[in-house]
Amino acid sequence: MPEFVLITGGAGFIGRHLSAELLRRGYRVRVLDSLIEQVHGGGTSGAGMLPPEVEFQAGDVRDGAAVARALRGIDRVVHLAAEVGVGQSMYAVERYVSVNDCGTAVLFQQLIEAPVRRVVVASSMSIYGEGLYRTSDGGTAEEVVRRPRRPGEPWDPLDAQGQPMRPIPTPESKRPALASVYALTKYTQERLTLTLAPAYGMEGVALRLWNAYGPGQALSNPYTGVLAIFAARLHNGQPPMIFEDGEQRRDFVHVEDVAQAFALALEHPAAAGQVYNVGSGQDRTVREVARLLARAMGREGIEPELAGQARLGDIRHCIADIGKIQRELGYAPRRDFVEGLAELAAWVAEQQAVDRVAEARRELEARGLVA
Repeated sequence: MPEFVLITGGAGFIGRHLSAELLRRGYRVRVLDSLIEQVHGGGTSGAGMLPPEVEFQAGDVRDGAAVARALRGIDRVVHLAAEVGVGQSMYAVERYVSVNDCGTAVLFQQLIEAPVRRVVVASSMSIYGEGLYRTSDGGTAEEVVRRPRRPGEPWDPLDAQGQPMRPIPTPESKRPALASVYALTKYTQERLTLTLAPAYGMEGVALRLWNAYGPGQALSNPYTGVLAIFAARLHNGQPPMIFEDGEQRRDFVHVEDVAQAFALALEHPAAAGQVYNVGSGQDRTVREVARLLARAMGREGIEPELAGQARLGDIRHCIADIGKIQRELGYAPRRDFVEGLAELAAWVAEQQAVDRVAEARRELEARGLVA
């Protein structure tokens, strides 16, 4: 009998691709998802988008009875269910803590009664805060905190000599620096998994995800991945809106590579008890990415709009060091970024996307969360 995997929050972007990957590997798959409006209301997501072989159960991860039903007969769990969004987390505090942390607590309360072999939780690069930096004298800076920027000062963090520091790849060994409510909740999810799983005879693994992209993203959700937000704006003939000066550096990883990482984390013996970064191993500026996406979508004439403001809870640079997951699990990102953008652009062209980015920005400004 093939092993049975439960994916919480599995009707979303990553969950649907992971379901397809696990089915290809011979697993049976069940999904538990509450289908919240912010994520699934745009018509590009939901239970109807899952592969037909997937068993779907509607339910909230905070509902113990729903979780208990979903766990019946399950061998392994991937825990994706979460509210996602740095900016929104800074004012929707109760909602983010409730879904992300209480939801994880409810899941493990039920797992105590019905343990499985392994639980893999989706953590986030946001737990690092600022990534690792090289100082002007050649040293490294791990605990970088950005102070409020004065007019005319560089956007990049400064070292003790007052010089801008250079971002370098961030390994899993870097100490967390939790700069947003979202980051706090993801770190709590991670620690609950790695603490409770072995206490009850299970194996726990945490994957710290960088910026996932690909077809199937929730285009009408202004708090989702930045590429989906940019795509929705461009699709409606509007410029991508970028905070600061657009020179922030990020790693963008195709959702199929993310699915590969989860499958490896579920299967590989070496993964038990470990934390892994999941990215592409390549970094780009946000402004460069906006321009590449505009070109892929045939919107070269639309230049990104630079806000010149910082958003509370955002970080400047964080670049993924993926050496550990490559060495230990054999992870190998396969998808070329430019080809992936072309695929995303082709998919977006067939969608309807409600542009809610300006509305989300006004919400942040009204609450004093940009400066």
